[in-house]
Amino acid sequence: MHLENFKIFSDLVESQSFSRAAKLNGVTQSAVSQQLRAMERFFNVLIVDRSQKQFRLTREGAKLYESSKDILYRYEKLKSELQEMRDVISGTIHISTIYSIGLHELPPYIKSFLHEFPTVNVRVEYRRANMVYEDILHNSVDIGLVAFPQKIRQLEVIPFIEDRLILICHPENALAQKKLLDPQDLAKSRFIGFDPDIPTRKAIDQIFKEHKLDIDPVMEFDNIETVKRAVEIDAGVAIIPEATVKQEVRQGLLKSIPLKGKQFTRPLAIIHRKGRILTPAMKRFIATLTGGRPPADKETAQAPSTEKRARRKKLRQPRKKQVAVAAQLSSNHNG
Repeated sequence: MHLENFKIFSDLVESQSFSRAAKLNGVTQSAVSQQLRAMERFFNVLIVDRSQKQFRLTREGAKLYESSKDILYRYEKLKSELQEMRDVISGTIHISTIYSIGLHELPPYIKSFLHEFPTVNVRVEYRRANMVYEDILHNSVDIGLVAFPQKIRQLEVIPFIEDRLILICHPENALAQKKLLDPQDLAKSRFIGFDPDIPTRKAIDQIFKEHKLDIDPVMEFDNIETVKRAVEIDAGVAIIPEATVKQEVRQGLLKSIPLKGKQFTRPLAIIHRKGRILTPAMKRFIATLTGGRPPADKETAQAPSTEKRARRKKLRQPRKKQVAVAAQLSSNHNG
C-alpha cells in the first residue's frame, strides 16, 4: 500500500466527491474508484457503504480514514522537519485568494518572497470568498487570503493587513470636490454596491446602519473591478478598499474621498487548516506577508537562527532558475 493511496482516500472522504478527489490528485475518477477497491481488497474490508445514497463510510472505513490521516500527518511532519534540519526552502505553495487581494495586495509580497527564495514555486488561484474557505477545509490549497475572516473551528486565522474604506466617484461628479465625505451626503447619490453575500458589502451596510441611512444600490456586482468600471462611467459612486483603486486615482480616472468621522477598515487575514503541517517554505511565505517571524508548529522549533540563515545563503546556488507563478482566474471574483 503506497502513500498515494492514503492521500487519495483521505481526499475522497473529506470532499465526499470522486471528481473532487480526482482533481486534487491529478488522476481520473476511474482511478479514484480503482484505488478504493484496491484498498478494500488489500485490507479485506468494505470501506464505503454502497447501500446508502449519500457517501458514508463503514465502521472499518472510518478507522482506516483516521489512520490514513495519522500516516499522512506523520509523513508531512517528518518531511518538514528534515527540510528544517537542512535549512531547505523549496517546494510549491498553493494559495487561494479573493480577487481583490490577489490583484492589489499580494503581488509585491510574492515578488519579494521569490527574490529571496527563487526555488519555491508559488501558485495563486483567484476565488470567491466561500470557495477560499472550501479550498482550505478540503485541503485543496495550503494558504488562503480573505477579507473579514470568519471564525471557523477548523481554521487558523492570522491577521494580515487592514484596508481603509473610501468613497470613489467620477472626477466630474458633484462629490468630487469634497476633501472629506460625510456619509449623509450619500443619501442623494446613486450608489453602486456589492452583492449581498460579499463580505465588503456587509461592512458597507454597517456604515449605513451606524449613520441611519437607508440606501438601496442602483447596481450590485460581485467584484471590485466591475464596481470601479461602473463608477468610471459615472453610473454612480461606491465605497471600496483604498488599496484597490490607487492606479485609477493616479491616472485621473477616479476620485477617492476619505470618509468623515470614524475610520472604517476592511481586515484581511491569512487562513490555513488547523493541524496542517507548514513546510519551511510556507512558514517563510507567511512571515513575508506578516512581516514577522515564521509561525512555529506546536511541536517544532523556533525560527532558524542568524547562523542558519547565513549558512543557507552560502549554500544557495548562484544560477538562476525560472519560477512559474500560475494564476488561474475564476469566472467569479470577490470584493
